Amino acid sequence: MSQARPWLQSYPAGVPAEINVDEFRTIADVFATSVAKFRDRPAYSSFGKTLSYGQADELATQFAAYLLGELKLKKGDRVALMMPNCLQYPVATFGILRAGLTVVNVNPLYTARELKHQLVDAGASVLVAIDNFGNTVQQVIADTPVKQVITTGLGDMLGFPKGALVNFVVKYVKKLVPEYRIPGAIRFREALALGRKHSLPALEIESDDIAFLQYTGGTTGVAKGAMLTHRNLVANMQQAHQWIAATGKLEEGNEVVITALPLYHIFALTANGLVFMKLGGCNHLISNPRDMPGFVKELKGSRFTAITGVNTLFNGLLNTPGFDQIDFSALKMTLGGGMAVQRSVAERWKKVTGITLVEAYGLTETSPAACINPLDLKEYNGAIGLPIPSTDACIKDDAGNQLAVGEVGELCIKGPQVMKGYWQRPEETAKVMDAEGWLHTGDIARMDEQGFFYIVDRKKDMILVSGFNVYPNEIEDVIAAMPGVLEVAAVGVPDERSGEVVKVVIVKKDPDLTADDVKAYARANLTGYKHPRIVEFRKELPKTNVGKILRRELRDAPAA
Repeated sequence: MSQARPWLQSYPAGVPAEINVDEFRTIADVFATSVAKFRDRPAYSSFGKTLSYGQADELATQFAAYLLGELKLKKGDRVALMMPNCLQYPVATFGILRAGLTVVNVNPLYTARELKHQLVDAGASVLVAIDNFGNTVQQVIADTPVKQVITTGLGDMLGFPKGALVNFVVKYVKKLVPEYRIPGAIRFREALALGRKHSLPALEIESDDIAFLQYTGGTTGVAKGAMLTHRNLVANMQQAHQWIAATGKLEEGNEVVITALPLYHIFALTANGLVFMKLGGCNHLISNPRDMPGFVKELKGSRFTAITGVNTLFNGLLNTPGFDQIDFSALKMTLGGGMAVQRSVAERWKKVTGITLVEAYGLTETSPAACINPLDLKEYNGAIGLPIPSTDACIKDDAGNQLAVGEVGELCIKGPQVMKGYWQRPEETAKVMDAEGWLHTGDIARMDEQGFFYIVDRKKDMILVSGFNVYPNEIEDVIAAMPGVLEVAAVGVPDERSGEVVKVVIVKKDPDLTADDVKAYARANLTGYKHPRIVEFRKELPKTNVGKILRRELRDAPAA
């Protein structure tokens, strides 16, 4: 590799500088290895129903045989999945990958317009959708390349009577399934039955074939499909696995990870769905983490050993009655990513669970893991961690020059997990991949002497006050530590005198909290130009499907 890697000196004992990228050729090969090793172990559980590795393998094979034998799909064809965390998701995913096809993950909460854009852009020929969103599908399906829709109910794989009960409650009690009609659609269970009639042909799947078209950037304009190859994701699994294995904390075939972030999002897909599959662990699927009391109840009934999440999820759990009564004695690892973890949340998490909240960093374009903190970290350190094995990272200025230790610039990443490019968008790919093969992340960061990286902020979220750079993360971190604040977002708003001023939007925990309280607290903790000039209170903050706060929406919205 081209540069000295100062971070290697800080690596946990036993973590290698490089991984063997060629140990497995495809994700399907990793899955087959785990199935052989852990056949009777639990792989995925949902609503109290568990699939073993052997059962998941059998069902995935049936689905693969249906796609190839019945639908006559050809290698590289795209199959879209539109569902929350449920047993159908891993079955469909491993079936698609085993058939040499490409998975297109669709956010089930998409509007009809967003869904149509993604299906058309990806050229998807099949769509698997949960009943709850059948109505959205019905509105646009005729205007997309999709030839076959497969529908399924949340309870369809839970067996009788539980499955019927779950479907009844979802449809008639919670009224979450609007009426819909999609001509020619077939049920998921019917597809599996048809698949049983066909044998799966021997397939040549290459490591450079696209495994996932993972859409990203919907919050910054048009959503683009990152082409993630089998090699990209196998490398990222290997990298994360080496990092975890070195601690000796997690045992193969013995772990239970709480999967509350949606598997259609790259963080949970790789960190939970794939890495824990390689470990022979069980993914405990939470289909609706927004129901916090229900989520806490489920946690109480599970001896989980790991949990991943974003700051908003951890904060939500900490503020849900009963969370502090959960038995955390089996918990070994908490991993935070997707957005900055706030110090106040991390410290409270450690106090309640006894486990350090370890922050990691990644992007859809890096499959996603690029940096992780050591898992045996004693305290939250505010860093995104160290570049993982076989990964290079550097800080560049706007002219593309690499900057010295401690200097602030754009974080750039290079490694086997970096995407092939954006699907059918060479000009967009050229904007983020430079001539030397560095991926420009759009994140402003610095590196310290030990090789730890710190995100200072997103390039486009930075606030410029009288020529001074103000980073929203810093403001949010300070204000979030106020006892009366539940959630906070900081944005820049135009100002005649200073170009921009800081505005904070707050969800109160204490109804008596005032704007003056917030300003006084900021004065005590922040330098002058960073003080929020405008304080707005709201009942909730706009967020993406995984709970990332949408600062852009707050910036563009008129003051309430």
